Amino acid sequence: MKRYLLGFIFSACAFLAFSQGGVIIIEGNYQGKNLYVQNPFASGGVGFCVTEVYVNGNLTTDETQSSAFEIDFKPHKLTIGDKVEIKIKHKEDCRPKVLNPEVLKPKSTYEVTAMSVAADGTLKWSTKGESGKLPFVIEQFRWNKWVKVGEVDGKGTATNNDYDYKVTPHSGKNQFRLKQTDYSGQPRLSKAVDFSSQSCDVIFAPQKVTKDINFSCTDKPTETMYEIYDQYGNIVKRGYGNKIDCSNLPKGGYFLNYDNKMGEFVKK
Repeated sequence: MKRYLLGFIFSACAFLAFSQGGVIIIEGNYQGKNLYVQNPFASGGVGFCVTEVYVNGNLTTDETQSSAFEIDFKPHKLTIGDKVEIKIKHKEDCRPKVLNPEVLKPKSTYEVTAMSVAADGTLKWSTKGESGKLPFVIEQFRWNKWVKVGEVDGKGTATNNDYDYKVTPHSGKNQFRLKQTDYSGQPRLSKAVDFSSQSCDVIFAPQKVTKDINFSCTDKPTETMYEIYDQYGNIVKRGYGNKIDCSNLPKGGYFLNYDNKMGEFVKK
């Protein structure tokens, strides 16, 4: 009797473990497209692998008893940008495959409705039509290229969203723009906004350096963004301040980007 009971318990536990199977969980944001699932046979050759599919906790009515099926989001009344969690329950001895998981990744779809720079250097912008949380990279045009100067997390909702970021203008005419990059790797760029700064021109000294390079404006120490490149085009220092410690640089010639200018110096 004991042997029979032990055998029955073992068989019941084995069946329970098999029936529990596995779960694939996919999370993302609804982008208006459905998911497609490749659904193999169970290893025993009886029935297909997937047993149940849930969208945001709700059991779907999708037909899963086929070699491939579609998870249809329309019955769930989702809007673009809504969070989505899909649970695909399957038998333990097989594993289905989601063929297009990228359709739940956020896309860069924002539209800038307003953008300006205030007198105190605050960049303000408003957007609509966002469909997922992606960071906005703030870029400034200086030294004949676009330079990243900040980053703000996007709110990811299709409604109107407002943002601001304190930028550091250089002397003269400034240009700022926004950049957002989604899973495709292709950046989405805003139009540039102009801003004129009345600050005086920054100069640096000395041009033959032993220890420090100092930045000044009308003989007063002045902070500025800077970059130093060696003769091979490798960046060796980057920062913001009113002086640069060059004591650890090897002797030789260097290129210096600062304020809105480009110069050269020699480390002795």
